[in-house]
Amino acid sequence: MSNQEVGATDLQGAVADCCPRLLKEPLEDGESVELARVFKALGDPVRLRLLSMIATCDGDEVCVCDLTPAFDLSQPTISHHLKLLREAGLISSVRRGTWVYYRLIPETTDRLAAILTRSMKSEEAAS
Repeated sequence: MSNQEVGATDLQGAVADCCPRLLKEPLEDGESVELARVFKALGDPVRLRLLSMIATCDGDEVCVCDLTPAFDLSQPTISHHLKLLREAGLISSVRRGTWVYYRLIPETTDRLAAILTRSMKSEEAAS
């Protein structure tokens, strides 16, 4: 094993050990409030679908004009759902002229994945 491989393994272990996990230890008040807001944003089927459409779009971003036709909802309703996703830190937006473009904030979804993932130590202990 090269020094570079050892460094990568150590870094992965350090990241896994430093990240709080919902299944490893109880959350603190502040973090539980923050996470509840994110999960609440994801708890609506329209918002979950919007997030999926933004995350899987070709390129880094998608125009609101490409999102709205996929739903049988008014443009203001779609904008409201997008606002809640943005406030939860799941997406970001930029205005260009009359259109708004949205992109995923992968750090937020990565953090959610890390919080919900059981550590390898927990899995080994369960075996």
